Amino acid sequence: MAATASCWTWRTREVIVRINGLDTPHWQEDIRVCVAGGADGIRIAKCESAQDVLTVEKHVEMAEEEFGVEKGRTLLMAALESPKGILNAYEICAASERMLGVAISGGDFRKCMQTKPTRDGIDMVTARGMMLIAARAAGVQCFDTVFTNLDDQEGFEAEVQQNKAMGFDGKSLINPKQIRYVHQVFAPTEKEIIQAEKIVRAYREQSAAGVGVFTVDGKMIDIAFIPGAERTLKLARACGLWEGDLV
Repeated sequence: MAATASCWTWRTREVIVRINGLDTPHWQEDIRVCVAGGADGIRIAKCESAQDVLTVEKHVEMAEEEFGVEKGRTLLMAALESPKGILNAYEICAASERMLGVAISGGDFRKCMQTKPTRDGIDMVTARGMMLIAARAAGVQCFDTVFTNLDDQEGFEAEVQQNKAMGFDGKSLINPKQIRYVHQVFAPTEKEIIQAEKIVRAYREQSAAGVGVFTVDGKMIDIAFIPGAERTLKLARACGLWEGDLV
């Protein structure tokens, strides 16, 4: 099972379990075990449609009732591993209120597309972009695939940097030694946190005075900048890097 890394600290980690595919005889019992064991979420393998999500959701609800788990506690995440899954990405992302995010699986997707990993990521750039747009439109998180060459640290770091630049929320990993760098890249920097604080504080002060457009450190700021600044602060708090009360 590939672990999904974002910038949560170890003590605030969330446990997401990848179940067997819906084309196997094992997935229903997998769900029961995950729910009974208190998993925070279930990663749906080889998800290709909204119906796949709804099918898993139905069995999660049954398991929550069976084991006395609070209804709605167990979240869902979809692994998109085929062209069909990518084409249906928005419907998958929007299929359930339990959906926390989606992740692309490079190995199976490349096999379907008859391609191999490239240094610049061109082999998957279209699929990554489509999945990102779908996830953002549906308001869920989006994670990139694993980097399997554990001896190529330079290539791994370059891909993580590309993921960040594209807008991913994190990356799926296959080895613990990869975790630290992903955390480092996706966690807000001290400079970003300070700037976000300035923007949110200034916005509150200026909006209270009826001002809609203002400047922070010489840059024009309006309401469009606020969600990003607030997200930076929430992320910083989740990472244990900020303890403010602006959000």
